[in-house]
Amino acid sequence: MPPPENLNTDVLIVGAGPVGLTLAMDLASRGISVVIAEIRRYAEPPNVKCNHVAARTMEQFRRLGVAHKLRDAGLPPDYPNDVVFRTSVTGIELTRIPIPCRQDRYIDTAGPDGWWPTPEPPHRINQIYLEPILLEHTAALPQVTLLNRTQVGSFTQDAAGVTAVATDLDSGTSRSIRCRYMVGCDGGSSSVRKQMGFKLEGTAVIQRVQSTYIRAPGLAAMIPGKPAWSYYSMNPRRCGTMFAIDGQETWLVHNHLNAEEPEFDSVDRDQSLRDILGVGPDFRYEILSKEDWVGRRLVANRFRDRHVFIAGDAAHLWVPYAGYGMNAGIADAINLSWLLAARLQGWGEETMLDAYEAERQPITAQVSQFAMDHAQKMIKARRAVPANIEQAGAEGDALRAEIGQEAYALNVQQFCCAGLNFGYFYSGSPIMADDGETPPAYTMGGFTPSTVPGCRAPHFWLPDRRSLYDAFGPGYTLLRFDRAVDVSALLLAAQARRLPLTLLDIDTQGVPEAYRHSLVLCRADQHVVWRGHQLPVDPAALVDLLRGAGREAMRLAA
Repeated sequence: MPPPENLNTDVLIVGAGPVGLTLAMDLASRGISVVIAEIRRYAEPPNVKCNHVAARTMEQFRRLGVAHKLRDAGLPPDYPNDVVFRTSVTGIELTRIPIPCRQDRYIDTAGPDGWWPTPEPPHRINQIYLEPILLEHTAALPQVTLLNRTQVGSFTQDAAGVTAVATDLDSGTSRSIRCRYMVGCDGGSSSVRKQMGFKLEGTAVIQRVQSTYIRAPGLAAMIPGKPAWSYYSMNPRRCGTMFAIDGQETWLVHNHLNAEEPEFDSVDRDQSLRDILGVGPDFRYEILSKEDWVGRRLVANRFRDRHVFIAGDAAHLWVPYAGYGMNAGIADAINLSWLLAARLQGWGEETMLDAYEAERQPITAQVSQFAMDHAQKMIKARRAVPANIEQAGAEGDALRAEIGQEAYALNVQQFCCAGLNFGYFYSGSPIMADDGETPPAYTMGGFTPSTVPGCRAPHFWLPDRRSLYDAFGPGYTLLRFDRAVDVSALLLAAQARRLPLTLLDIDTQGVPEAYRHSLVLCRADQHVVWRGHQLPVDPAALVDLLRGAGREAMRLAA
């Protein structure tokens, strides 16, 4: 067999998980050529990991034209997405967090996340259904070349880009891949990160978990009451979590080990699973797969070395509370993609790429801290389960009601985490115009909409019922709330530097109060970069700042 031909591309992505695929989709939508190297075979099933696609992620999938495909997959259309707390999966219900089924997701506004200001609410779907859809969509794009069973080994950098050596794992032959930029989306044990010499820093062990993916056709009929997407089991024998995978007979069960159980094999997997489910020795189930893993809070000390970047689990690992492992990685991809495209399209300067690490590294540190804090509270709650939680009678009922109230208050913020979706902001970015106002603080569950530069532009619906984000351009979008304000100088300055800028005139009726300025300038990922009542004194300086050519921020004052 002759050796494979060498390849040349704009961007080489190492890893075809959800993060790498999203990065490739976004780059391809901007006309950028991409090669993806993946060690698995095409359509080889992923691990049963992520169960939740955040609203912020669905907003981006909407823009990329794949959101509707994802909405049509996963649990049955009428299967409730509720989170329920019980003494065991088949035991007594303590409390319930109501979340609509996917067929009602756009119209049911009664639940704790029904008020969210977004065109795309969250979607509960396991990665085994999510990833094939992303893969099929991405592989069909003409700008994308997918190399399966291919491992990227060594790589070198020079002033113009990267040369990587890729080996076909079936034939053993190698080829050279030349690219302008390379991105490691190759997971927690990332070889790209290791070759760059970046270090993961933080807390190495927070929680050990035994995860078991099972087929149990008889389980659904044994669970009393309304079905749920997630079941929390709280009893003195064993606490754990179960997720419905197909809504019929497959389930993912997490057994949370206690601090005095430092080794995975020190815990009886079968008995623990039965204690979580609340079933006896006669209950039959089949193990489809199992995985033991450690929850951590680790963030890489660097996200970039010249032409090489890392994203997703390669850059940060943490306990997956609030479902923000994969979703944070996809946010990395969306942040990085348009920056790389700006540079490759010629209107962005090389220094524009500094924004990726400057923006994403602090956010991942913040989000991982939220997750770790919540994990510690959950560990404490599991250890505090009283011995008489299953006691019959009025005393037991009162105890369970109290524990249920505490469980709801603690966990509604992670399953309906508005703050993590919409509240985070980029501060200190080299390509945003700081106007001196501090963005509002946010929590895991709450946030204040704001147009302070760095914040997500607050969403609203346009008079024609389009989402605001549907009207955004591919680069920057200038929202004008007063047509009397002349913005021609900014449009001309952008045109002169080939910076893509779309003007969107807005009728102020029904606009959120956060829009206090006549002009709000947003970028491709929907974050605000500048605002004012009039154009800055030097519009060209603003354009240069946005494309990474940077001038003094003080000159941008309106």
